[in-house]
This record gives sequence, C-alpha cells and structure tokens, in this order.
Amino acid sequence: MSNSSVPAKGIVEECQKRGYLAKQLYMVSTRPVNGIGPVMENLGVHLAFQEELEKTGVMFAAGPNWTDDEQDWEGDGTVVYRAASLAEAKAIAARDPMHTSGARTFTVRPWLINEGTITLEIGFATGRFRLV
Repeated sequence: MSNSSVPAKGIVEECQKRGYLAKQLYMVSTRPVNGIGPVMENLGVHLAFQEELEKTGVMFAAGPNWTDDEQDWEGDGTVVYRAASLAEAKAIAARDPMHTSGARTFTVRPWLINEGTITLEIGFATGRFRLV
C-alpha cells in the first residue's frame, strides 16, 4: 500500500459496520513548562476545574502520567474530553488553570474509542461501588 494514511471517515464507517462503539473523544496531553513547582502551585485550581468538567459531563477521564519506572510524577498528565469538535476540545483545554497560568502546555488529538470494557460493581445494601 502506497498511502501513508486512511481517511478518518472510512475508519469510522468500518467500525460502525462492525458494531464497534465508534465514540469520538479528544485526548489532551499536558506537560510542565518550567518544572514541577508551578504545577504544584496550580494543582488546587486545576483540580477544581477538572471536577467541574466532570460534573457537567465534559470529562471522560483524567490523571497523572508516572515516570516509566512508575515511581515518580514529573507533572505531566492526560485528560480526555467529550466535545463536539477538535476546536471545542482545544478551547476547553485552554481554559484549564494549568494552561492559563503557564504552568503547563498542551496538545489535543482526536481519539476514536472502539473496543474495551467498563465493569462497575454496585453493592445494593452498602451503597458502595467499585470500578473494576
């Protein structure tokens, strides 16, 4: 095959034909600009922003990325948004206090979810839940 890419529309159509989820989300990669200090200074307002996105249904998932040995955090993370477009996802990321303060910079990539499983256990008597 001589092409170096395939149109996204074709991939979506193929996934839908197979009965896959074909859910368009947007993945934000965020990384420190000037070390961990400014990140820690903005952590509280950043987490409040994230919590608001979760409450309003914009946030799909978010969290820190450990170092490759899984021992430390150097300030970078991944966030996944539900948005109507790449432009909307970029606008949401641009409002994050980590980014408005200059503590971190970010990139946004479209991400099509097709396969996977979410398992949720709910205890009726205890009201406890567990994501497996």
